[in-house]
Amino acid sequence: MTQTSDNVTWLTQEAYNKLKDELEYLSGPARTEIATKIAAAREEGDLRENGGYHAAKEEQGKQELRVRQLTQLLQHAKVGEAPADDGVVEPGMVVTIAFDGDENDTMTFLLASREYASGDIETYSPQSPLGVGVNGKKAGDDAEYELPNGKKASVKILSAKPYTG
Repeated sequence: MTQTSDNVTWLTQEAYNKLKDELEYLSGPARTEIATKIAAAREEGDLRENGGYHAAKEEQGKQELRVRQLTQLLQHAKVGEAPADDGVVEPGMVVTIAFDGDENDTMTFLLASREYASGDIETYSPQSPLGVGVNGKKAGDDAEYELPNGKKASVKILSAKPYTG
């Protein structure tokens, strides 16, 4: 999936293609659509009190920010293979942990860049405290990470499988 190390982002070919397609859409057809919306709203008259115009301009700003983010991400991307199904926690893996070793108190999440966040599964960045704590561990290992209040939390890695979503 993705691992950011300094300026390099590692992506699978599938992820790279998906992000490239999104960039092409936002840079082409989506720009045309938003320009049309802005032009139509501008023709409605006074721009100071034109809610449609301001909404379209805000949408355009968000879209342009996403274009810049995708452009930078893809410029620094290295395409590689999906992680091996070897039980070692690394970006691109779906990880199940037990808090304080209690197998009744578990959480499953995807360790990956926020680019992969979806409603299907919670996503933690490899640079997050939890991500740093579990990265490189194997199923059965214990890991520790720092909570926002400065205290330490311990988890046991129950499983790590490649994300197939």
